[in-house]
Amino acid sequence: MLLKDLISNVDVELANIDVKGITSDSREIKDGYAFVCIKGVNNDGHKYAASAAEKGAVVVITETPMHVDNEIVVSDTRELYADMCAKWFGNPADSLKLIGVTGTNGKTSITYMLKSILEHFGFKVGLIGTIHNMIGDEIIETKNTTPGVYELNRLFAQMKEKGCQYAVMEVSSHALDQKRVCNLNFDAAIFTNLTQDHLDYHITMENYLDAKKKLFNMCNVAVVNSDDEYCSKLVDGLDCKIVSYSLRDDATYSAKAIKYGPTSVDYELVSNNVLNHIRFNTGGKFSVYNSMCAVVTAIELGFSPVDVSKAIESITGIKGRAESVPTGRDFNVIIDYAHTPDGLKNILKTFSDCEKNRVIALFGCGGDRDKTKRPIMGGIAARYADYVIVTSDNPRSEDPDEIIKDILVGINGSKTPVKVISNRIDAIKYAISIAQAGDIIVLAGKGHETYQILNSGTIHLDEREVVQEALSELK
Repeated sequence: MLLKDLISNVDVELANIDVKGITSDSREIKDGYAFVCIKGVNNDGHKYAASAAEKGAVVVITETPMHVDNEIVVSDTRELYADMCAKWFGNPADSLKLIGVTGTNGKTSITYMLKSILEHFGFKVGLIGTIHNMIGDEIIETKNTTPGVYELNRLFAQMKEKGCQYAVMEVSSHALDQKRVCNLNFDAAIFTNLTQDHLDYHITMENYLDAKKKLFNMCNVAVVNSDDEYCSKLVDGLDCKIVSYSLRDDATYSAKAIKYGPTSVDYELVSNNVLNHIRFNTGGKFSVYNSMCAVVTAIELGFSPVDVSKAIESITGIKGRAESVPTGRDFNVIIDYAHTPDGLKNILKTFSDCEKNRVIALFGCGGDRDKTKRPIMGGIAARYADYVIVTSDNPRSEDPDEIIKDILVGINGSKTPVKVISNRIDAIKYAISIAQAGDIIVLAGKGHETYQILNSGTIHLDEREVVQEALSELK
């Protein structure tokens, strides 16, 4: 591809350079590539400008002069690279109806619900998210909630090629802050909630909110949870259509006559005095919010409320989200991705509200991440569980025992029994061994993950397998 087809207003002397590839990763440079220097969190691509030219880069794009051959200096390399990647793949997102979901909790569940609803109406749908990416039924493994901008556009191109009409995607605050989606237009953008997370990156909740808000400056309609305390700040100044959903009356759509069960919720969705009955096959208040959000979005996209209700009722469980693990015993095991204070509170409260059940909470906190939430999560576990087992999550480079000490600060003084078992496999087996009739064991934090990241490397750890092994060891 000629450089002039990738970058507008390029110098006439460079316009007809034949570009054989584009990258922002110096390790991927090949002869004939264009290299874009991007300042990252831990590294700065500008340091590799000279070596990029030596490796055969035919053009080097920077934000500050690096004095290499065929250098182009621009004000924002991230934004330019996003535009270049879209053009490289033929602007594939323009052929898709995009739905973006952002917020601290609920993103994965809502994207899966929307994919199922759209498929109910006969569309082929792409999905981009935390668990994996999908093109129809095809699964594509992923490392990030929102892929890097080159990989993202390659995915869009694959979706277009394979006949997708819609793409539903989780849009992380990191992706928004790093302009991975800055050149996209979303038919609908969703705000679920904002609670403490990623402050190791954003530093303040205000920065976190500002990153999320960027999504709503590139959409046709914003579907927002007006019960969240940050919602009013999020919608302030937006030019798009704003549609709200709530458990209260002061919203475009409200949930009324809610009936909570351990494995389902029923409610009436009310808008302009029109009632629409909704049943969703996962319990808890968070399931009301998530299902209501998905239903409202589908309705706003033009689908029949009655048909959307039928579609949402047909959805079964989502892996790692309040997932019930078969035990064949008289107690229950639930696996959930809850790894934030609000997420942990929601999942534990869902089951603590079920009378005559003892809730055993097993959780840890990730290493090399926001340390301030650790004691908060400890306090939440002690408040909403009847028995707490503190263990490891993904400790990464940190000492697991030091992470646990931070968690215990929030539990100190509580009357709730607490057991510390650093090894997560041993901790799960212990939880199974002490389970009594009617107990609900909540394994929080790992969810869909089938691995654990230790300071010595990544190991296989699928909690479903550990539960089955523990059950087989019971007398």
